[in-house]
Amino acid sequence: MQSTNTTAKQQHSTTTEILLWISRIFVGLLFIFSGLIKANDPMGFGYKLQEYFHVFNLNFLNDYSTWIAVVICAFEIILGVLLLLGFSGKKVAWGLLLLIIFFTFLTFYSAFFEVVTSCGCFGDAIPLTPWQSFIKDLILLVFILYIFIHRNKIRPVTKKSKGLITTFIVLISFGIGIYTSMYLPFIDFLPYKEGNNIPELMKVPEGAEETVYEQTYHLKHKQTGEEKDVTDKVYMDDKIWEDDNWEIIGEPKSKLIKQGYVVPIADLHINDAEGNEVTQEIIENPYYNFIVTSTDLNGLSQLDYLRLDEINATIRNLAEDYTIRAILLTASAPKDASYLNEQMDLVLETFYADAVPIKSMVRSNPGVMLLQNGIVIKKWSKNSFPDKEYLEKTYFQNIN
Repeated sequence: MQSTNTTAKQQHSTTTEILLWISRIFVGLLFIFSGLIKANDPMGFGYKLQEYFHVFNLNFLNDYSTWIAVVICAFEIILGVLLLLGFSGKKVAWGLLLLIIFFTFLTFYSAFFEVVTSCGCFGDAIPLTPWQSFIKDLILLVFILYIFIHRNKIRPVTKKSKGLITTFIVLISFGIGIYTSMYLPFIDFLPYKEGNNIPELMKVPEGAEETVYEQTYHLKHKQTGEEKDVTDKVYMDDKIWEDDNWEIIGEPKSKLIKQGYVVPIADLHINDAEGNEVTQEIIENPYYNFIVTSTDLNGLSQLDYLRLDEINATIRNLAEDYTIRAILLTASAPKDASYLNEQMDLVLETFYADAVPIKSMVRSNPGVMLLQNGIVIKKWSKNSFPDKEYLEKTYFQNIN
């Protein structure tokens, strides 16, 4: 009997160890992947955080959103790696549990109250709806609860150089986000990435599948007072529209039935100071076209102004020797652009667009995008824009 009990306990222990390892691998890899995807573009994740800040009346955090994003991404990567290595098992289990409870609440709140349309869990690489994100977090919560319950059984894969390895993981995790926030994402998942043809991405291809919506009408019979809801198909097929006794009450409700082709760039509208749209003129310019982007000129720091002045000076020197066009594209008010022009004597023509597409163009404020015939040739952050000599050698040496 004792031997049987011992065998059963050993089998139970083995099963627990196997399930614990499966949970650790699944959760660890997912946290690492999620953290790396967002750390690749912390400014983009920061924009998503600003949406949550607005919902919870925490707008004072907007100026720090990118750095908060860097910290969150780093913690995800650190927890994921330490979980796989088995380092600090109890602390990591607590960290995972607190983090997933917070994420689960956030995604449920977003989904139920429809306050944020995309959670940003995997950045722009894998867009998820709030309900999809909530389901994902619920699944993660199950695995993390199992890890938390059995946290005492987590053993490190090695005891050698544990502190050194942990320090290295922390430095790398924070370093990735800091680097990409100062420069640009390693991988650009946005429609304005290098090599893309902007005019083509603004068109619907011939034969593209159309989006299908279903309209529901609320009808009331004038004689009997009967009320009912019918779809637009029933309304037409049964020829209800021919019966004058039925009247439509209120506005019809629209429901998405099938998503068709979505134009990658649907919101780009560039206007001059008088409000005239000049989008095609700008993006289809056959010459090299420098587009300096800034969502908010008032939000620029003193260092940002210095970087913008250097960019302006470099482009001015290029314009003396080559046929180029250079514009400043901003979402700021014209008076702010005029003030900046007075301070810097800008060689850049000023045009205006909504902040959303500008944020997608270059993950830097200010940033620079080089176009020719609508194709994105190169992008630079405010910290990586090269000097005149490099630009001449790389892009202008074959131009007479």
